[in-house]
Amino acid sequence: MYGKAFAPEYRGALGELSVNSSLEEVLAKAVEQQRQAQLRGAAVESAHAALAVAEASRRLGLVAEAERAWRASYRAARQAGDEGAMAWAVWSGGTLARQRGALALARRLLALAAGLAERGGDVVARGYSLAGLAETGRIQGDYEAVGELHEQLLAEARRRGEARHTVWALEGIAQMHRNTGSYDTALAMFEEAAEIAGDADDARGRAWALRGIADVLSLRGETARALELLTGAETTCRRMRLVSALAYNHKMRGNVLFRAGRFEEARATYGGALEEFRAMDEPRGAALATLGLVKARARLGRAAAETAADLDALRHTLGGLGLLHARDMVDAARAELGLADVPTAPVR
Repeated sequence: MYGKAFAPEYRGALGELSVNSSLEEVLAKAVEQQRQAQLRGAAVESAHAALAVAEASRRLGLVAEAERAWRASYRAARQAGDEGAMAWAVWSGGTLARQRGALALARRLLALAAGLAERGGDVVARGYSLAGLAETGRIQGDYEAVGELHEQLLAEARRRGEARHTVWALEGIAQMHRNTGSYDTALAMFEEAAEIAGDADDARGRAWALRGIADVLSLRGETARALELLTGAETTCRRMRLVSALAYNHKMRGNVLFRAGRFEEARATYGGALEEFRAMDEPRGAALATLGLVKARARLGRAAAETAADLDALRHTLGGLGLLHARDMVDAARAELGLADVPTAPVR
């Protein structure tokens, strides 16, 4: 039903690169290809190469380099009058904005990318841009607005036999089910995503799916199995240098350890993940790791008033990122830690 996963963001002369190519390899080849294209005055090829530079840089946590590269890709594509290539560049910029926590900017850029792709007749770029919009809404917690779009994109991906996008959509829908308490449904969808990704040789997609499976299993108390799955996913992340995915893997390991009552290990793991997120300028991940760290410190004896103050600051930070469920997240942490009656600072 599904063929091998492919990476449409590696375009032109770089189209031979695999979804599993190491990011250092992608970056090195793309930089050289961009240099050669610029020397030849080949605008479209320059746009393709700069896009690959942007995506490899983003996934390596090289934020400034990724920003420069997607803009260079857009300028070259505009010079060539290629709206499809322009769409891919703006999609990359929107994806970077989401990674950096600028969710409103991400939505604007991804909507612009979808429009460019439609005018340029690039069906795949349009699909990726709509998927980016759906993921941004899901991250914000606006499930009602983007749930139907996720389902639509899943149906389209299944119809076309696109393994990579099927895996993405399954993981997104599974995450929404997990967050709303439908654990059995979430687990089944994460497991299907892992199977499809494995069959399609999509190592990155499988690593994210394993993280989801580990999350649900740990909620059921299956700590050892969850940690084993995260270790397997971590191996993939390190081999491919998936810096962001590795940080989220470590944050999830902290969650698993915390749920198992291994609070000192959780504290250390959350602290390491926090440093990783800060190093790549990923504020949403940093805030979520901080939430785990605050909870672990509370279980290790931090004073209730200090913990409450930390949670109030986090509510402000998370809300400032546009996360619609920030208040619910903090209120849940307060209840979990027995701090529901400790005064809450007003939200500004």
